Amino acid sequence: MIKTKSPYLADNNRLGDVIAAIQVMAVYKFYKLPFSEWADRINADTSQAEKWKSIFTEHPEFFRLDTNREKASLAWRRQFPKRYDVDVEKVISFTTYNALSAQQKERTSRTPLTPSDIKALIDTAVNLHSRALEQQKDKRWWTVLASAIGGLIGAIAGVLLK
Repeated sequence: MIKTKSPYLADNNRLGDVIAAIQVMAVYKFYKLPFSEWADRINADTSQAEKWKSIFTEHPEFFRLDTNREKASLAWRRQFPKRYDVDVEKVISFTTYNALSAQQKERTSRTPLTPSDIKALIDTAVNLHSRALEQQKDKRWWTVLASAIGGLIGAIAGVLLK
């Protein structure tokens, strides 16, 4: 498997975009939305839906797409049961959830993350970005070293062949 460039290095704003998405997706009342709605929530521009789809797809360490690949959610948040009543902003019991009508169930979601959960995710994103930068610097160093060695070998071969 060929290792490709880190998605954190895809553009200069990638880390900021990942952090913005984490912050919004961690606390918004509904845990899963179409890309255009996340684009609207995150940067108030539904025309940026493809950009956000790309970010969600390239960062599976934080984001997941639904089966139809039309909606995205924060992976950590998906682990909570879908029993958060978005209107009263609290978790309801399993019994209460089962007694809801189909229309009322549409007003339930997964529990928002706590500030410490969000901080953990942001710290992880920053660490992954830093690691990607370090790996990129290491690769540059080896390229310079290989070029220098190649030049030295060429010079020695030139002297020997005279």
